[in-house]
Amino acid sequence: MSLRALDVAWSRSGRLILDGVTVDPEPGSTLGLLGPNGSGKSSLLRLLAGVDRPDSGVVELDGTVLARLSRRAVARRVAMVSQHADTDLHITVREVVRLGRIPHAGLIGGDGDTDRAVADALVATGLTDMATRHWHTLSGGERQRVQIARALAQQPGELLLDEPTNHLDIAHQLEILTLIRDLDITAVVALHDLNLAAMFCDRLVVLSSGRVVAAGTPAQVLTERLVADVYRVDCRITVEDGRPSVRYTAPCKPGQAVATCST
Repeated sequence: MSLRALDVAWSRSGRLILDGVTVDPEPGSTLGLLGPNGSGKSSLLRLLAGVDRPDSGVVELDGTVLARLSRRAVARRVAMVSQHADTDLHITVREVVRLGRIPHAGLIGGDGDTDRAVADALVATGLTDMATRHWHTLSGGERQRVQIARALAQQPGELLLDEPTNHLDIAHQLEILTLIRDLDITAVVALHDLNLAAMFCDRLVVLSSGRVVAAGTPAQVLTERLVADVYRVDCRITVEDGRPSVRYTAPCKPGQAVATCST
């Protein structure tokens, strides 16, 4: 048992954002959250992280309702990398990564464990040579990698990532997703790129208008009909070694039937 959301609903300013959503990743697996902008992916991650609480349904960590746990207890297990992170502080890369150790402050092991965790996170994300660089000098992609390193330094059992490949070039996208997949933790990753999701995720959950419209393995979920219905684009999908590959052909015009998108 790990981190899961059971039949959660959540509203903002009177508008229903999530409606009866269940996400129950297998421990140690990588689960991809898919869906167009506004489908509820980021909101669901915030519920899983305990940042927001569901209006109904529950989020559980090892069978305990998340809301009953202290923030520090949750932070020792669950790390989240948001889409946007910034600071006005004059702070180095190493100092940002070290922030991931705050939930563990005061535990036996102290600075020695912290230094090792920070060093390991910098190595894992390829940032060792940039450890003394200052945050405000970094590119968007470099900042994204630093935030992932900060989450790894937290040594979580569950890792939540909201579009972790944003601002990254192709090589670093593949490196980061390979790293996440190979970690011995449960990862829930919101992604826009369907091909990356198919390559790196064990299972997928597709959201549309705040509801789950498909869930299963990449080969089960990523069909031409689903892509047309959810994303309003036509595509062709081939499957090799159980992993689908999506080739887009044309967007649907307003009012056009999805079956005729490419005509």
